[in-house]
Amino acid sequence: MPDPSEPSSTANGLVGYLAPDGFLADLQHELGDSVRETHGRLVLAEGPERPIAWAANVWRDPIIMDIASINDGANKLRAIQRNWALYSLQHHRRAALIEERLPKVSAKPLNFGDAVPASPLGSWTLLAPDKLIASARCSSAFPNGEPQFIEDKTAPSRAYLKLWEAFTLIGKRPGPGDFCIDVGSSPGGWTWVLQRLGAKVLSVDKAPLDPAVAALPNVEERRESAFGLDPKSIGKIDWFCSDIICYPKKLLALVKNWMEKGDVRRFVCTIKFQGPTDFEAMKEFAAIPGSRLLHLHHNKHELTWVRL
Repeated sequence: MPDPSEPSSTANGLVGYLAPDGFLADLQHELGDSVRETHGRLVLAEGPERPIAWAANVWRDPIIMDIASINDGANKLRAIQRNWALYSLQHHRRAALIEERLPKVSAKPLNFGDAVPASPLGSWTLLAPDKLIASARCSSAFPNGEPQFIEDKTAPSRAYLKLWEAFTLIGKRPGPGDFCIDVGSSPGGWTWVLQRLGAKVLSVDKAPLDPAVAALPNVEERRESAFGLDPKSIGKIDWFCSDIICYPKKLLALVKNWMEKGDVRRFVCTIKFQGPTDFEAMKEFAAIPGSRLLHLHHNKHELTWVRL
């Protein structure tokens, strides 16, 4: 058994990146030659921390601890801080017994509009029955980077959850007096969100909106292609929102056209990968000044590009 008095060790200057479920290969590709170890969805790579899109959570200061028992593991975690979230990788029963001895962390689904939890939330997992890895500082305030919401069944589609999550994470959202354009809007999940926030919405898609959304106040529907719109004809836009289905390079061209010819304050766009992930397009989006690329918990094989 390991000596419980032995000090913990840093993970050799490595940073931990937790891949979203199903996207480990994308994370490893993005990290490239910096990858040193992989434990399930947790990838340890050479530091310093980098802005990685295919990471649900970043373990910023991982340390490795030898533990003599279940109680010893819980005690060592509690000695560092109060709040911990388990990433259950292996030795699930033993990990669950350690988790039972830690303070309970409230991870209730949020009402949209609730603030991101302010308390630090660490992450940990067992590498072996007598060894765990933990990081007190993580990039996400949600267990394993997976925010959950109390859903609204009146929404026309579940795509609205992506916009709820994006606004929650960036800490900004439209409000009364803002003018938003929603391209590729049908059946209207994003338009529904924007209108409920009090904004005026121009909703553009060849396919129709859900009739209940089209009838909402401050919603103008245009049944045409977003790619045929003249940015100069629209005027000032507070939020350009796109969940349009198209190849990433086509979306990039659309965004650049609006950046060059339009008057847009902020962008929130879904980059949808139809086939293999287009890493070259990712780099081009990330290179736009002020940009942020992230994989939302409610994304599928897609990323969200934000420019504020």
